[in-house]
Amino acid sequence: MSQQGEVGKTRYLVLHDYGMGGLWWWVWAGSAEEIVSACAEVEVIADPDVVRRAETWGLEEVRLDDPDPNPLSSLRAQRDAQRGQPGFGVLAGRDRVCLRWPEGEEGEVFLMELGPDGRRLRQVEIGPDGGSVKTGIEDWPFNPPFDLCDPQYASMEIGPDDFEEAWQRARHESEG
Repeated sequence: MSQQGEVGKTRYLVLHDYGMGGLWWWVWAGSAEEIVSACAEVEVIADPDVVRRAETWGLEEVRLDDPDPNPLSSLRAQRDAQRGQPGFGVLAGRDRVCLRWPEGEEGEVFLMELGPDGRRLRQVEIGPDGGSVKTGIEDWPFNPPFDLCDPQYASMEIGPDDFEEAWQRARHESEG
């Protein structure tokens, strides 16, 4: 967060993290929740050190209610398209979310445990032969957040016990 502006509006630091980089803006809105509710795949950065550093970056300022086109237009349109779908927002606000990612091209399946910010905390990769490898935050060079309001993830949810069982059976990547 940052400065107070017009009545009822505050300037927030907002990030669209796409893994290998991110897009940053100052967004004027009534609340951080209003921004996340209106725009898909963004997070409001509250870490005071990051906000202080961002003050020197010369970022573009956008009002959440600015008319289209603006830097948030596609993210707002994406959120608007999600809003009426079954599962919209059901995973948001939880301490932990566990997902089973659909089978990949080579038959591998990923089970993921996500934190409240949508970032992976732990992951199990189950190979087509049934062997499984577990990895954690320290193993990934990139860890962009999953948008927990996105309805596509609701159908991928698994129970925490299922994830934990797979985690206990898996070997750590370094164990060869």
